[in-house]
Amino acid sequence: MSFDVNEYYSRMDGGEILMAYKGNISSELISNVLEVVESRMDNYSEDSRIRKKVYNVLVESLQNLYHHIEALPERMQNEYDEKFGILVVSKVKDRYRISTGNFVTGERVEILKNKIDKINSMTREELKDMYKFILNHQRLSEKGGGGLGLVDIARKTGNKLDYRFEKFDDTYFFFNLDVYIDSLNE
Repeated sequence: MSFDVNEYYSRMDGGEILMAYKGNISSELISNVLEVVESRMDNYSEDSRIRKKVYNVLVESLQNLYHHIEALPERMQNEYDEKFGILVVSKVKDRYRISTGNFVTGERVEILKNKIDKINSMTREELKDMYKFILNHQRLSEKGGGGLGLVDIARKTGNKLDYRFEKFDDTYFFFNLDVYIDSLNE
């Protein structure tokens, strides 16, 4: 049985949901999501540093989603817009979780795995050095980024990036990235 996006989305629970979205990822959506999450965080008496960290990681996560979405599998194109993605922001115990998901071709799976595994293996200092190196030496990709997004998220959260790939068909996988931001003082 292949991956079912609707079933996956319905399982995105655990904790208190601040925002859940499935559909077209656009620049207008990014602005709206940021406003909604910011206003919903008003319900929590979080330190302003935590609120800022959640906001900044959410911005980076949405930009990654927006800029790196690939064309949908053919059988999904009638049901969803071209820039389809999933976003769920929730509070799970003493952490905020930002979950994003989108389809990627099989050829990108190994590239993403290697990149995330490398980031996850680095210390804070190594991440800082990698961030500086990318800023000073990388050129912008055809999608507009220089490879900073995931490194920046790992630096800002201080946590490992949690990811998985679900096989959809012979060509596509669904890529899910969960990012955790601790709400307790470090």
